[in-house]
Amino acid sequence: MSGVEVRQASPNPQVELTVPGDKSISHRAILMNSLAQGEAEIRNLGPGADVRSSIGCMRQLGVEIDEKDGVFRVYGQGFDGLIESRPPLDCGNSGTTARLISGILAGQPFTSVLVGDQSLSKRPMARVARPLRMMGASVEGETLPLTIRGGGLNGIEYQPDVASAQVKSCVLLAGLFGSSPTTVIEPVATRDHTERLLRAMGARVDIDGPRITVRPPGELRAVDIAVPGDFSSAAFWLVAGLIVPGACVTVRSVGMNDSRTGLLDVLRDMGAQIDVRDPRQVGGEPVADLVARHSALRGTSIGGTIIPRLIDEVPVLAVAGALADGSTTIRDAAELRVKESDRIASVARGLRVLGVTVEELADGMIIRGGRGFSGGSLETLGDHRLAMAWAIAGLAAPEGVRIDDGECASVSYPSFWQDLERFHSA
Repeated sequence: MSGVEVRQASPNPQVELTVPGDKSISHRAILMNSLAQGEAEIRNLGPGADVRSSIGCMRQLGVEIDEKDGVFRVYGQGFDGLIESRPPLDCGNSGTTARLISGILAGQPFTSVLVGDQSLSKRPMARVARPLRMMGASVEGETLPLTIRGGGLNGIEYQPDVASAQVKSCVLLAGLFGSSPTTVIEPVATRDHTERLLRAMGARVDIDGPRITVRPPGELRAVDIAVPGDFSSAAFWLVAGLIVPGACVTVRSVGMNDSRTGLLDVLRDMGAQIDVRDPRQVGGEPVADLVARHSALRGTSIGGTIIPRLIDEVPVLAVAGALADGSTTIRDAAELRVKESDRIASVARGLRVLGVTVEELADGMIIRGGRGFSGGSLETLGDHRLAMAWAIAGLAAPEGVRIDDGECASVSYPSFWQDLERFHSA
């Protein structure tokens, strides 16, 4: 697949679907069960290329991971059972793989080299290299390739410069191998999937406000996991339901971890009709069905502590903002500059192609909404979230849109384009 044409949606689409397993939880299910004692069965694992990168790296490190009928079985190797990989560990496009596995490798008594694709190789790794060096690991490089010589770690107290669940998780995973407790002090609360799973696996994790402390356990216990639907993937369909006239979209079994659902709060403030149905617990994570109906949206202003709770959803939130009445301002989101693309510049540029007035800020943007979309040709820059956000915009563009690269959506959502077709046949 290369270029993709997206047509305006059919009138009044009524769409019901499920989304892939949560990408963040899927990474952690693979990586952390690889360190455990025992076998773990993982259902509904995220099918995207990013999660496959984590699987591939752990297999290179000697972990047996089988797949049968969509169910994955991980045979944990314990803290000291990994083996050195002579070929570099290829993280592909996955920043989560690179940063979390760095924490694991920092505790191993051998040398590892991490590499990635062209996009990942530009993303900052100093933010994990710095605390790992403080703990006693040797880390060479500020971007990929990264060379890590691990073993003999000390516990530390560390406050990251940026609010990042990946950095927090890297340090906590390295802390499993420390000689004393390790504490991360979050500047702003971020997604807590690592802490939840560590506790489920028997680790002692103490949380006191912004302070998260892990105390080195003797071992982790393997745990079976049913991965809930990925909220970040569901976000595209929720926005589609809000902006396509007459639409009603139901997304089943979506993960509702509060650290991930900031977009719901913002959309509701904008006037969105979104119902949360059948809330329940699955594998220690909150899950629900979400129903979004076409709504008259109004502009809003966001920034501060809510940004980490919706950082991955900003591209599709910008699409909603462009169709809202009034201006939408997004601040405190400079982290978007160092994602798979510079998402601030990329989103602003794409919206302008669609006829939207956008003022780009150092840490966000101001979107002047309410005029609708014209058609146009849009660039993804290999960024999966841009590709899917532009597709949602296309559903509300009378002239449709052309997207230069549809294949990159497979990083997180391989069946996205098939699911999109439901808006043309419903």
